Amino acid sequence: MGNWVVNHWFSVLFLATWLGLNVFLFVHAFLSYEKADKYYYTREILGFCRRTLRKQLDHNLTFHKLVAYMICLHTAIHIIAHLFNFEHYSKSRQATDGSLASVLSILSHQEKGEESWLNPISSPNMTVEYVTFTSIAGLTGVIITIALVLMVTSAVEFIRRSYFEVFWYTHHVFIIYFIGLGIHGIGGIVRGQTEESLNASHPHRCAESFKQWDVHDSHCKHPQFEGLPAESWKWILAPVVLYIFERILRFYRSQQKVVITKVVMHPSKVLELQMNKRGFSMEVGQYIFVNCPSISYLEWHPFTLTSAPEEDFFSIHIRAAGDWTENLIRAFEQQQSPIPRIEVDGPFGTVSEDVFQYEVAVLVGAGIGVTPFASVLKSIWYKFRHADHNLKTQTIYFYWICRETGAFAWFNDLLASLEREMEELGKVDFLNYRLFLTGWDSNIAGHATLNFDKATDILTGLKQKTSFGRPMWDNEFSTIANAHPRSVVGVFLCGPQALAKSLSKRCHQYSSLDPRKVQFYFNKENF
Repeated sequence: MGNWVVNHWFSVLFLATWLGLNVFLFVHAFLSYEKADKYYYTREILGFCRRTLRKQLDHNLTFHKLVAYMICLHTAIHIIAHLFNFEHYSKSRQATDGSLASVLSILSHQEKGEESWLNPISSPNMTVEYVTFTSIAGLTGVIITIALVLMVTSAVEFIRRSYFEVFWYTHHVFIIYFIGLGIHGIGGIVRGQTEESLNASHPHRCAESFKQWDVHDSHCKHPQFEGLPAESWKWILAPVVLYIFERILRFYRSQQKVVITKVVMHPSKVLELQMNKRGFSMEVGQYIFVNCPSISYLEWHPFTLTSAPEEDFFSIHIRAAGDWTENLIRAFEQQQSPIPRIEVDGPFGTVSEDVFQYEVAVLVGAGIGVTPFASVLKSIWYKFRHADHNLKTQTIYFYWICRETGAFAWFNDLLASLEREMEELGKVDFLNYRLFLTGWDSNIAGHATLNFDKATDILTGLKQKTSFGRPMWDNEFSTIANAHPRSVVGVFLCGPQALAKSLSKRCHQYSSLDPRKVQFYFNKENF
């Protein structure tokens, strides 16, 4: 008897516990995905720790995905184990061979006023489908499995990038998932022998003599079973309480009034908003969540701050990249209408906060991915203006890769100001920047070639000439390594995953095996 119970339920119990652990981690991962204040404060608290320890916080999205994959894997195994169990149950209930399994299966579902059954299939005619859709465990299992499938399939990169609203709304099915998970085990479908029955009829001495149960001179009686207490709610209670507290805090902060002080329309359908909010304080490279109630009450989108901490406002640049952003830009373009109300939550920390912790910083922005580095460059301009002697960074290499020439106009004035400031202070070697145009034709290239001898670039008006194509990263890293043979170099990227892999590979390739010599540390913005 004991072996039969163990063989059929061990896999389910073990996998349920393991699944519960993964869900516990998943809720924490979801909180890290939401990136509440705790993420920012944790980075600040760990500011005195080793760089490698602080960097682990910046892999929160990777952690979120890995735990989600583990939940999917163990959910699949858990379901398969249940299917095998119910197949055994069905066969045992229909068996007439007098085996231990068949005897246990016909135990009454209502014996002596207590539910003493072991097999949830109470009659030979009852189907597995009927038990699945009429029991609490079966019905909630189906619901949370469907919820999990919806969340996972809508989170693939193609849907997330192209149909963000689908991803956003579907991902919040997690509320149904956790509610279903919390009550999944209360039906008591996973059962065990009662303590009283275990003392009277222990499996080790009664399993072999099951045909003599309840015989007058037998010491073994029919076993009594009870549903095991639900455990899943214990795994999710603490993180869910933390999540609810965080949402209340974020709701309170988002209701604080935001004043839009300036609206600028840049080329390539990029909207710049300059705003003020009481008590708002930021660091370089941080980002905020933005909501526009006139477009959607529920959608919050992350945008990197392009202003510097030294400025008396905070700003973001929004590129048309979907229905929500297009509707927002259209709303601000309508001059006859009142300015739409904006709600802001944040700011939140990112890897770019650590730029000034490196002696040499390499900043790589692709398209609108330049925004976190605009904040960095602006802050540098203010630090030089106010002669900040605490600045640890000695040299910055800035690479901006764009598909179209109009994109360079977003921060032309900033780069021009930095050029003048560096020349006036005699620090022309402090900022080395390169602009790369990847979307060009023969007319643009020919025009640039004819005007190459001019003092300023024909496309941007800057002294640094625009390069056509993509950077040759081996040459760039080799040059930096030779120029700074004993420096710690921080490489920061806001761009696509393919570029991230390329830069990460070269950081390892060009870092010296001698820790006293040049070391490259790769950092990527994650949203």
